Amino acid sequence: MTYWYEGPLAAFDTETTGVDVETDRIVSAALVVQDAPGVRPRVSRWLVNPGVPVPAGATEVHGLTDEHLQRNGRWPAPVMFEIAELLAEQAAAGRPLVVMNAPFDLTLLDRELRRHRASSLGNWVDATPLRVLDPRVLDKHLDRYRKGRRTLTDLCAHYEVTLADAHDAAADALAALDVVRALGRRFAARLERLTPADLHALQTAWHAAQARGLQAWFARSGTPETVDTSWPLRPELPAAA
Repeated sequence: MTYWYEGPLAAFDTETTGVDVETDRIVSAALVVQDAPGVRPRVSRWLVNPGVPVPAGATEVHGLTDEHLQRNGRWPAPVMFEIAELLAEQAAAGRPLVVMNAPFDLTLLDRELRRHRASSLGNWVDATPLRVLDPRVLDKHLDRYRKGRRTLTDLCAHYEVTLADAHDAAADALAALDVVRALGRRFAARLERLTPADLHALQTAWHAAQARGLQAWFARSGTPETVDTSWPLRPELPAAA
């Protein structure tokens, strides 16, 4: 019997102008599809001219400058269409989609679709919903008492996964996919009887509990930050950009 973490998986990642899902923009994205561990993945990449300035802080993270994106990036509207179409294909094929910190990347994509296509991510995957696997949520639930940060870089170090070029969308997507496979093997006794659909539903509850715990910690420390409990997609705000 082949368990889900040894079977076909896809992974999606973006690089952006910042960390606000309502106002920031996608500057690059990648979808990685792998039929089995060790099989060469199929990679789709997009470079986007976001139509807004890229802050220096964002360029320091991913290395993409205004000049480079204006010269080599495509307009957002056709790119968002292609991304949404390929994600819908993954859902239709029954292929789980790995997204590290899914509420960020998927919400940002949703807002870009609304902005440039008068559509939404939900419209594309309404018939066959995405089955999302978020290594951050899975790791925090399955190994909740481990101390330390849980960024993609940290998870790669913990699960002995190679991350060759951090903050390149394709490299990050592939690393997240490998982390999920490694995590599946490590916690096989707790995961092998669950389907991706089961896990998708469970992660909704796990993420909400994790968010409430973080919100309580913020309250105790006097930090005026609000943590969204929604997963894998945040609801649309009435005044979204």
